[in-house]
Amino acid sequence: MLWLRFDDGLEGSVFLGNLLEIGAFQLWRDVREFEKVSVDPETATVTWEGGIRLDPDVLYHDVAARSGR
Repeated sequence: MLWLRFDDGLEGSVFLGNLLEIGAFQLWRDVREFEKVSVDPETATVTWEGGIRLDPDVLYHDVAARSGR
């Protein structure tokens, strides 16, 4: 789970466990690796070491759908 807060005040969690079996995402099995998450200040992209990047628009729509927006 990853908790996100967006500039417009929308906040909530996204489930990423379904990615754990795919290539580079297998690193996340180690919680310490998953906790190395950061946000690129220029692109607002959620990133991890090793080049993993999650599209903020996709994440926003996921959180919005879960919150009923």
